[in-house]
Amino acid sequence: MLKQNLQLKLSQKLSPQQIQLMKLIQLPTQAFEQRLQEELVENPALESGKEENVDFDEYGDSSVDDYDDYDNEHIDADDINIDEYLSNDETPDYKYQSNNYSDDDEDRSMPFVAGVTFHQDLLNQLNTFILNDTEKDIAEFLVGSIDDTGYIRRTVQDMVDDMAFTQGIYTDETTIQNILKHIVQELEPSGVGARDLQECLLLQLKHKTPTESVELAIDIIENQFDAFTKKHYDKLIQKYEVSKEQLRKAIDEIEKLNPKPGSGFTGNQKPIEHIVPDFTIRIVDGELELSLNGRNAPELHVSKDYQEMLQSYKVTNEKSSAQKDAVQFIKQKLDSAKWFIDAIKQRQETLFVTMNAIMHYQEEYFLDGDETKLKPMILKDIADLVGLDISTISRVANSKYVETPYGTKLIKDFFSEAMKNTEGEDVSTIEIKKILQNVIDEEDKRKPLPDDKLAEILKEKGYPIARRTVAKYREQLDIPVARLRKKI
Repeated sequence: MLKQNLQLKLSQKLSPQQIQLMKLIQLPTQAFEQRLQEELVENPALESGKEENVDFDEYGDSSVDDYDDYDNEHIDADDINIDEYLSNDETPDYKYQSNNYSDDDEDRSMPFVAGVTFHQDLLNQLNTFILNDTEKDIAEFLVGSIDDTGYIRRTVQDMVDDMAFTQGIYTDETTIQNILKHIVQELEPSGVGARDLQECLLLQLKHKTPTESVELAIDIIENQFDAFTKKHYDKLIQKYEVSKEQLRKAIDEIEKLNPKPGSGFTGNQKPIEHIVPDFTIRIVDGELELSLNGRNAPELHVSKDYQEMLQSYKVTNEKSSAQKDAVQFIKQKLDSAKWFIDAIKQRQETLFVTMNAIMHYQEEYFLDGDETKLKPMILKDIADLVGLDISTISRVANSKYVETPYGTKLIKDFFSEAMKNTEGEDVSTIEIKKILQNVIDEEDKRKPLPDDKLAEILKEKGYPIARRTVAKYREQLDIPVARLRKKI
């Protein structure tokens, strides 16, 4: 038996415009510029730069919530109030900075010289060897198997099979081993063509001028690699019957080597991605001053040509079907341009008010740069101050940078949980990590401090935390365990 009933249900749903606004807020400066250019290309009703002879109504102060989702809604051209889109001699209330970029801003694009690639350089070196056709084909295949770090990660048998199936080159493991050892591994930079780290280090050491330290280093890598990686120095001293000074010199030779020889090739390096700060904090007369990167405040306006199109339609007595379709298109583009301009204004205001709250919350730190003065701060603290949702604060902090007198910082790094010290005061975990870093930096590297000893020292300094917490903070600081910090 079928039954019908009526049920009321309240639910929250973000409009497409609100979703797009959240996406805009999340974008850092460089990504925002790219998004802006995409919008300018896609929407001909949106223009950038200063607007001359402005007499176009920029729609007032309506918010994103005022927009209806009309993408799938048919609008009769006769129902469009053309006057809403035409001039009323009012000056636009939305104006941004006079220039998109300050004199200090970097160029929007940086040219890079296209050099010879790593693999092309290796192939060029092969031309200096006297090889028959088969040897050359095998050597070129081996070079093609080298990754960007300089290693061959495939087994010899795999390469034998691959050459047979894909290139019709029939060879054996012995031939490949010989060409690899006597040709490919002789290429520069030394160490290329190695199958693992041990072989890579050996290749580089064997290219060095023979000395007592180099010979000892070769023996250690070749025969005592495991003991070396685990820093069992006492075992090495006993094994080779050498002094600590002799072992230290051998280890110095090893530490000078490049574990990724391919990465050091100039032509193989990717263009450096420069960080563009989204904010700048300066100290002026003892007071903090915050500014938003000028690239986040572009000058935008609605195309005057589209206004003229609507004016022409309004004065036309006979309106064809094609004209009505054109007016619907124009209205959609104008509404989209209006929303995008308002969204950028809201983005700008949201970024500024959020960073301003963070700056004042961490005022002590920004005035002198002492990281131990960073207060415990979570997203909710800033959300409560500015009256925004926690998710919005997260979007602002997640991928934005601020330029300070002490360097360019990732904003999310200013957020941290609170822990209580021995005096019952809330302290930031950032403060504890900084002190832990200082303790490790000042330790005797011949006898590094284990985690339990580090916990004791922190407790003496007024920070009672467990050994496992010390281990967690140490790993977050990318500091190895005591055994691997040992130096001879």
